Amino acid sequence: MAVITRPLTVDDLLRLGSDARVEVVGGEIVTMTPVGGLHNWIAKRIAWALDAYMAEHKSGLVFTDSLLYVLSEKDDSVRIARVPDASYIRTADIPADWDFERPYPGAPTLAVEVMSPDDQFEDVVQKVGDYFAAGTAEVWVALPRQKALYRYRQGQSVVETYRAGESMDASDLFPGLALALAEVFTLPDLGR
Repeated sequence: MAVITRPLTVDDLLRLGSDARVEVVGGEIVTMTPVGGLHNWIAKRIAWALDAYMAEHKSGLVFTDSLLYVLSEKDDSVRIARVPDASYIRTADIPADWDFERPYPGAPTLAVEVMSPDDQFEDVVQKVGDYFAAGTAEVWVALPRQKALYRYRQGQSVVETYRAGESMDASDLFPGLALALAEVFTLPDLGR
């Protein structure tokens, strides 16, 4: 990976290449560690549920891991950029001039983060704060081992907790959607 010693621009990040798994915190590149299958499976299950909803309601776009959101810039220098494990952007929030080949210039409406065994909860809470400071409406944090989902909402101090046997009413962002957590945390049947 190239070492950049001056303030980072979006073009600098793009020059790192599509295989670079990085975020930017405080203007510095932070390399993201690889994740396991469980992490990826749960993120995908949430994205699938949201994508199925979008197929019917067409109220926005759902993305999986890899889309970089530039949450904070100063004088064309990227200060904070995050890559949620899954995300949703409401149609009304998408800039008409956004070039789909570039990182998203702003915050997702919803960011989903899946905890990996080596994640520090303080780091995840920092991500939640970064998303909210940039305008994200909700952040969902999935804990695979505990089969739980924490729901953070902009402007609310209470964190809602949902377990595998429960459904989460996601109507604030997705009218009529109840997310069944059992489906999110169910592993694939490999027929073995």
